[in-house]
Amino acid sequence: MSDKLQQHRTRIDALDDELLKLINERAEHAKAIGVLKNGVVYRPEREAQVLRRVKDNNPGPMSGETVARLFREVMSACLALEKPLSVAFLGPAGTFTQAAAIKHFGHAAHTEACSSIDEVFRKVEANIVDYGVVPVENSTEGTVSRTLDLLLASPLKICGEVDLRVHQFLMRKKEGLQDIRRVYSHAQSLGQCHEWLNKNLPDIPRIPVSSNAEAARLASEDESSAAVAGEMAAELYQLQKLAQNIEDEPNNTTRFLVIAQHDAAPSGKDKTSLAMSAKNKPGTIVELLSPLAKYQVSMTKLESRPSRMGMWEYVFFVDVEGHQLDENVAKALQELESKAAFLKVMGSYPIAVL
Repeated sequence: MSDKLQQHRTRIDALDDELLKLINERAEHAKAIGVLKNGVVYRPEREAQVLRRVKDNNPGPMSGETVARLFREVMSACLALEKPLSVAFLGPAGTFTQAAAIKHFGHAAHTEACSSIDEVFRKVEANIVDYGVVPVENSTEGTVSRTLDLLLASPLKICGEVDLRVHQFLMRKKEGLQDIRRVYSHAQSLGQCHEWLNKNLPDIPRIPVSSNAEAARLASEDESSAAVAGEMAAELYQLQKLAQNIEDEPNNTTRFLVIAQHDAAPSGKDKTSLAMSAKNKPGTIVELLSPLAKYQVSMTKLESRPSRMGMWEYVFFVDVEGHQLDENVAKALQELESKAAFLKVMGSYPIAVL
């Protein structure tokens, strides 16, 4: 048995040496490409293509998602050789938005906490950071309205999206549920864990705060308080995880958008986000959507928001499959422009890979 064990370990050592050599060879090519592109090394569409390819070509036994995460970190480290990307997120540290930023850009990126979604937009607009990550919708609690309002007014583009499975934990400074006098969390997280809290802490006041990370910070300062937050917050504030995956919906997922001064070139599997308003006459909504059907453009989202331009006037936020440079999407957009009172393409970007 010991001889067989040693054989495997010897082979692993040899493979590690080969991996080390190949990773550094890849890094040299990444640096050379950065020089040829005048220092612009991050291309959302190219990263999406690489991640899709490794997932499709993965023979196992590791899952495609695990392999893609490994390659994400390799690409992140290669990018950092030229210039680490700076990414603003809705803070403080330990939020799900930071987890989404790390999932998309890797650990080599420099993440910077912001106190509000507005601040994330401002920092990207002012070129203080390269990119921003903001929440836009949750599968249980619905749309983050402030993000939509800012996308409508901002010159920034959407260049990526991140789907993050949200697992909620109950945490506090000490073990056990006894003597908990209050539970802190973001209002959406309290809603996501409503039934679990009703069953396990039915008479304990629930106090909404600005973020889950802030809830964890408050719980770290008071042994009689608990927080509902993510695993990253528990580790950051050194809290005991009393219960895990307490969200009521097992597939609870939050979608985040990556915003920048640019969107992305076609990757082969893309999404385009639009904002538009209808002219004030009967049947205009049906007429407004008809170009999408005419050119067989699949719509994945339709949501209305008050336009703030007049009473009872609305803007429609639409996501469609395909890139704005794809022939069918381009034709649909051209026809939409003639039918809509207002039309804004907020960006084309790769569909989330991980």
